[in-house]
Amino acid sequence: MANHKESNNVVDIFSLDYEGRGVARDHSGKTVFIKGAMPSETVSFRVTQSKKQFDEADVEIVLKSSGERVLPKCCYFDTCGGCALQHIEPSAQVAFKQRVWEEQLMRIGKVFPQQILPPIYAVPWHYRDRARLSVEICSSGRVKLGFQAKRSRNVVDIASCMILPRHVSVQIPAVKTLLQALADSGVSVKFIEFYSDKKLTVVNLYFAERPSEKTKKQLKKWFDEVLLSSKTQSWQIWTQYGKEGAKEFYPESLPGLSYNLSEFGLTMPYRPGDFTQINADLNALMVARAIKLLDIRSGERIADLFCGLGNFSLPMAKCGAKVVGIEGAEHLVERARKNMYENDCGEQGYFFADDLFETDREKLASWGFFDKMLIDPPRSGAYAVVKSLHYPYLPKLIVYVSCNPATFARDAAVLVEKGYVFKSAGVINMFPQTAHIESIGVFEWQGNSIRHA
Repeated sequence: MANHKESNNVVDIFSLDYEGRGVARDHSGKTVFIKGAMPSETVSFRVTQSKKQFDEADVEIVLKSSGERVLPKCCYFDTCGGCALQHIEPSAQVAFKQRVWEEQLMRIGKVFPQQILPPIYAVPWHYRDRARLSVEICSSGRVKLGFQAKRSRNVVDIASCMILPRHVSVQIPAVKTLLQALADSGVSVKFIEFYSDKKLTVVNLYFAERPSEKTKKQLKKWFDEVLLSSKTQSWQIWTQYGKEGAKEFYPESLPGLSYNLSEFGLTMPYRPGDFTQINADLNALMVARAIKLLDIRSGERIADLFCGLGNFSLPMAKCGAKVVGIEGAEHLVERARKNMYENDCGEQGYFFADDLFETDREKLASWGFFDKMLIDPPRSGAYAVVKSLHYPYLPKLIVYVSCNPATFARDAAVLVEKGYVFKSAGVINMFPQTAHIESIGVFEWQGNSIRHA
């Protein structure tokens, strides 16, 4: 070990970064981000990219191993870009994510909640209800199907996947056989998507050109020979090309996709292409926590910003709130309206489309006063919304659901500056085996800092 310690490329790992890489300092004090390394380990590393402020590297040898290191279950882990943390025991992944999230709050937002909520997590494998797999055709004409590699856009050819549902994973070779047959006949498929619920799985093929009648017959024949005999699920093929949305193809007229929020007696229909959380079980737990944190009183007027197809709006309505849902995509607004009526709470909700990234004080005032607000933005956060909050349009409680700790920290700092108390927050392990961090926070208006708002 002494000889190793003398080497310039041996370091002690003291943290993880937001991409799941080990963080260390080399002999000169320069920060090194090392893929595959864990806190409390000593490793030798190989630099893959050197920059002025930091280096990026891969682990060469783990000289002192963490007790939380495990063997990755997937044989593609070293190359596939789909997962980053399979070498870390699942419960330790949650703890590391919690630490990274807390560090982002302090470093970027310089804020911290009064209470840390217990993390939410469930099964670590075969949880992903929807996924997009890339298609690549080699110079030899061989089709590759899988996720992109860790540091390139090259497709890692896979025959199985540990985070997809088991019944989807086992069909990957059959799907690749179909794609090869299509490619051999001159038909190009750019990518495929899987969408799965408890009863139905949709495979959507995105074609470079409109599929011909010959191609359609080929798809139907493949389906009848391969997927029709499935004992565990009903399957359906959808097709898509150009700028058109995905369309039902074969077999027709099956009951559509949906997910359940059983705690609220809700069934949420959706179509391929609609935004839904990729982990239905975790989504149900997340929604339940959000509704509990909102502490809804009957008749309260509550905003659901970035409402999507009503994932939070409908549970709010079931609890007696008057919900106003705002979303940038018109087709999701229509879906939310339809879902509200199909679940017998249509009188409780009003939805409209608007660009929330262009929110200003005037627009926010036009919405009127809300007792409470739920914000569930994409990775870029809700900066325009929180910056535009001003008296007298300050909700007494805001629940913020985030998929990006950096933008959450930034927006939390704005809310605190405006007079909100950062009451509580915690992480949600929506994406096991990956470095992605979902979280939820509660901000309570104290009414004593109007001058900041």
